[in-house]
Amino acid sequence: MLKIVLNCFTVILGAAAIACGFNLFLVPHHLLSGGVAGLSMLIGYFTKFNISTMYFVINIPMLIAGWFILGKRFISLSILSVVVTTWILAWVPVQSVVSDTLLASVFGGVLIGVGAGVSFRVGGSTGGFDIIGSIVTRYRDFPVGTVLVGLNGLIILAAGFLNGDWNIALASMLSIFVTGKVLDQIYVSHTKITVYIITGHTEKLLSRMLTTPRGVSKIKIEGAFSHTEKDMLMTVTTRYELVELKRIIKEVDPSAFVNIVETVGVMGSFRRR
Repeated sequence: MLKIVLNCFTVILGAAAIACGFNLFLVPHHLLSGGVAGLSMLIGYFTKFNISTMYFVINIPMLIAGWFILGKRFISLSILSVVVTTWILAWVPVQSVVSDTLLASVFGGVLIGVGAGVSFRVGGSTGGFDIIGSIVTRYRDFPVGTVLVGLNGLIILAAGFLNGDWNIALASMLSIFVTGKVLDQIYVSHTKITVYIITGHTEKLLSRMLTTPRGVSKIKIEGAFSHTEKDMLMTVTTRYELVELKRIIKEVDPSAFVNIVETVGVMGSFRRR
């Protein structure tokens, strides 16, 4: 229960960082963020619609898609992030902290990257294109920040053509690039992890682990001191999926011995079809 509260608190802090990055750095200079936020800003700049309202409305179909593909826990935290970000966007006044556009783009990008990164670290996201990025990295071995930069580039190109001011568009691109780099430093979902699990509840644990897209190997071992025979399960996963795997292990066999090792590289089939 305490962990759930801490995770929710972390997501709320991340949402606050994102909202402050928007209203204190990007929006006053008419800069764009990426993804759903960028779309919301475009609509807000060129129409009378409110940016925070559009941010919430456009996120709804993304959250629904993520609910079925990424799981209820991930999307529950994402919903919390979207709701809190929407509320803080409406509460924090749009006021420029710095006068220089480049400084605003860099520090706005850092705040948004930190906010998104800490949300990912506890198993959630900030909604929008983060959900699309998580879906892509679940089936393709790309850093999530890199995926988001590619998706967000399309938003910036649209802004350049619509606004006609390529200085603003390029400064926005810089902000998105910084966001992606900061996100990848905090949340490295593309990093492979090898997990060795020594357990006395092999079949029960296997039945849960085999619902994931990763294969599992079962190895017979014997304790050198006790001479007790046990099974060791070995699987290669990602840092993103490690959160869910650790939860499964704790639920099935809290006394299991688990060794988690960072993997340099993987050859062969990484995904179980």
